[in-house]
Amino acid sequence: QVQLVESGGGSVQAGGSLTLSCAASGYTYSSYCMGWFRQAPGKPREGVASIATGYASTYVADSVKGRFTISHDVGENTLYLHMRTLKPEDTAMYYCAATMNGGTWCLGAPSNSWNYWGQGTQVTVSS
Repeated sequence: QVQLVESGGGSVQAGGSLTLSCAASGYTYSSYCMGWFRQAPGKPREGVASIATGYASTYVADSVKGRFTISHDVGENTLYLHMRTLKPEDTAMYYCAATMNGGTWCLGAPSNSWNYWGQGTQVTVSS
């Protein structure tokens, strides 16, 4: 069973930086997709960034492009979201997601396309 555990959330002032981590376990696939989503109160879950392992391809949403980057450490089975120049509108619960259906189709795919989810980590940005 695939398990995803996020960490690294917290409270930061606008303009600050945070790095989220997602430790993954329970799979042996060599090609799969992992991504980050976020959900603010009263808003739908939105995709932030995703990566298609085995293809070295990534996707970053326009709303965070130039500020957020996604990376994946294969040896550590860990996904990262490096966030800088944070804004109050970045405040949300951030979720790690994965699907074992590898390929670039997953880049930018909506939340209902992803099979596995972490419990989430809260990011709060104050002005």
